[in-house]
Amino acid sequence: MDRRNFFKLAAVGGGVVFMSGLYNSVQAYTGSDFYFVQLSDVHWGYAGDANPEAKNTLRKAVESVNALPLQPDFIVFTGDLTHTTDDPVERRRRMAEFKEIIGGLKVRNIHFLPGEHDASLDAGAAFKEYFGVTSYAFDHKGVHFIALDNVSDSGARLGEKQLAWLEADLAKQAKDAPIVVLTHRPLFDLAPKWDWATRDGAQAIALLMPYTNVTVFYGHIHQEHHHMSGHIPHHAAKSLIFPLPAPGSQDKRTPLPWNADKPFQGLGFREIDVDGKTSSMVEFPVAKA
Repeated sequence: MDRRNFFKLAAVGGGVVFMSGLYNSVQAYTGSDFYFVQLSDVHWGYAGDANPEAKNTLRKAVESVNALPLQPDFIVFTGDLTHTTDDPVERRRRMAEFKEIIGGLKVRNIHFLPGEHDASLDAGAAFKEYFGVTSYAFDHKGVHFIALDNVSDSGARLGEKQLAWLEADLAKQAKDAPIVVLTHRPLFDLAPKWDWATRDGAQAIALLMPYTNVTVFYGHIHQEHHHMSGHIPHHAAKSLIFPLPAPGSQDKRTPLPWNADKPFQGLGFREIDVDGKTSSMVEFPVAKA
């Protein structure tokens, strides 16, 4: 079964689906280069009414990914692996438990980004102990990936040092190179009063603008969302703990209430299919109802 037909079948049985021609193209996907899975906002350690199944949701997500008929080349977690705590011992315990659970994934090639719940209280110190550096770049089958850290700074900034690193990294790429940016917070001002923004994100977008094939994938807002900065698309992923309201739709960003009749509603993970010219995305529920 080729990738295109697999996604057609998955769309029928997998729930909410979003198909998009990225990289400034709407032509049909014709290759089978690779695909990866994005998971975000696990918040391991959360306990509350917004998800009474909090201790089981991550395990269900692992089972769902492992059950995919074709396993991805790699998996990326775009932040908030754990729920915030003021206790550094508890923070590390949650990270250790998270790492143990995702050790059950069949795919061993996994990339991690911090969220503010993981990193803002200690500038990413505990995260680095368990998952490595917070910003980095790597290449996979002709696509250049850039992971940015806009959470370790408690002021929600990338910072001058990281922006300089980004500029230097981009300078090595051709202007039409396929580039995927991974981050936790949105780089654009989605809802600043809710902390759904990066204070110097506009500088990062300006550095990316000369490159014609850039796509940004992020988390943080606990819902699917799509935005364009000029020719650069930004796509938010669902959460694995609880959904949040639409940007700016109410005074506070309180979690949407748990629906016992439809458990795990609004939660899910995303597959991203890439061939360097076009991409497609499929949103899956974390577990079938």
